[in-house]
Amino acid sequence: MTSQSALNHNSLQSILAEVKDVSNEDIRDEIVSNIYDKSKSLCKKVISEKQSELYRSDKLDDIFTSRIWGFPIMLVMLGTIFYITIAGANVPSEMIASLFGYLETQLTSLFEALHAPEWLHGILVLGLFRGTGWVISVMLPPMAIFFPIFALLENYGYLPRVAFNMDRLFKRAGGHGKQSLTMAMGFGCNAAAILSTRIIESPRERMLAILTNNFVPCNGRWPTLILLASLFMVTGFTGATGTLLTAAILMGFVMLGIVVTLTVSWTLSKTALKGVPTHYTLELPPFRRPKFWNTIIRASIDKAWNVLKRAVIVAAPASILTWVFANIYIGTTSILMHFVNFLEPFGHALGMDGFIMAAFILGLPANEIVIPILIMAYLSQGAMLEIEDLSRLKQVFIDQGWTWLTALNMMLFSLLHFPCGTTLVNIYKETKSAKWTFMSFLIPTVIAIGVTWLIATVVRAFGLV
Repeated sequence: MTSQSALNHNSLQSILAEVKDVSNEDIRDEIVSNIYDKSKSLCKKVISEKQSELYRSDKLDDIFTSRIWGFPIMLVMLGTIFYITIAGANVPSEMIASLFGYLETQLTSLFEALHAPEWLHGILVLGLFRGTGWVISVMLPPMAIFFPIFALLENYGYLPRVAFNMDRLFKRAGGHGKQSLTMAMGFGCNAAAILSTRIIESPRERMLAILTNNFVPCNGRWPTLILLASLFMVTGFTGATGTLLTAAILMGFVMLGIVVTLTVSWTLSKTALKGVPTHYTLELPPFRRPKFWNTIIRASIDKAWNVLKRAVIVAAPASILTWVFANIYIGTTSILMHFVNFLEPFGHALGMDGFIMAAFILGLPANEIVIPILIMAYLSQGAMLEIEDLSRLKQVFIDQGWTWLTALNMMLFSLLHFPCGTTLVNIYKETKSAKWTFMSFLIPTVIAIGVTWLIATVVRAFGLV
């Protein structure tokens, strides 16, 4: 190599080293910000701007995307949605449950008039109809409230601000800012959220969103969380105070789910899904007044109805299967109780029991039927039961040896455990991979087992139960 070639080579290496030094993950954002600031300053010199909608939108962005106020406002918004959903869903749920109870009575009278065999009545009415009725009465009112409110925030233009605020966290975790939008969709339905991950262009970051979406509670898990929080976590509080405390507890579980989402995303981005996060430059749309009734009707039909339809399709055969297991005996014990007894040691190690483990496993097709299966098993009845008196239901749990640890760990397991059957089917359709579908089942299951086992072990070691 000649001296001139060596000089050129050294110069090139020096330039590359200098470029590498200044090329960090924030350089692109800094360049874009400088371009935007320069364009804005030029516009101010040549354009006379009045107090327009765009001006007001910029002022709102200073608040909603603030490093100080952005996250607190997000939490208040989410907590308000939970409060409205919980408070507003109780009465409609009871009305729908009463309607299904009346229809069940009429169907039973019809079967008796036709002299239909008991097993047929059990499968079709006590299994299929009652299980489907529970899913509809539990899911429809919350979804009819949650989805329209969520859609109004989306149409108003607030959700892009959420993605903007969360982008920093997901980028540090190796993910993508748009993952916050798919995660928010998971509050309504994890299965629908898997489809929404298509907005993420990077295959690696889309896979991160798919594998971690399950850690936010979907509509099927809200009934379990709300019920147990009401029975064991806000004892002694009723009315608006009880609803407010329940919403606060749910917020705590949501925050835990977000922390787990970020932690798992970071771990996967350093191991199985290594890669450099892609940059996310988002031009925030101006705030706009949504078409109120059009948005509510479209959200109710397109989202709530479609999610409910999928849940019913999956839950119906599960209801029949549960009734069959509870009414076919081997010796003097039903198949369901044999299953429960087998799972008892494992459930006890996690601070729960075999009944709860069986309910989660049999509830794989749809999380909405976990509580009905659990009640049915506890009361040794051959059908799914619904107990409207919460004090009576709490006494049933206490008679089975429940403590605050049992309720807490069941809530944690419900939050963190494997996705439902519909979500797993959607994951396979989106990834076309049995491996990643299995990983989406394995990762949350291992975390749920590990967390509940650790808590149960520590609590028992200190004699707190």
